Amino acid sequence: MKSADRVLGRLRKDRPMVTITLRMPGDVVDDLKRVAPKLGFSGYQPLLRAYVGRGLRADLARSGAGSRGRRVLHAIGQNAAGRFLAGLSV
Repeated sequence: MKSADRVLGRLRKDRPMVTITLRMPGDVVDDLKRVAPKLGFSGYQPLLRAYVGRGLRADLARSGAGSRGRRVLHAIGQNAAGRFLAGLSV
């Protein structure tokens, strides 16, 4: 599968989800739970997925997804979570 097609697939809302286990410090999870609703997320897990997605899109863009892939990555970044995360300064 081409990288641009893989990126386009990420726009689908009905993508299957996989359950994972991720060990994180309790205070980080507490902070995520506290911050998520203030930022318009329904919970800490969607916020965490948004953070991971932002980093992944940046890495894919740096790895040379091609011009079509870059346009798709830009479009993905235009959604609400993408606009929110683009404005974060960490």
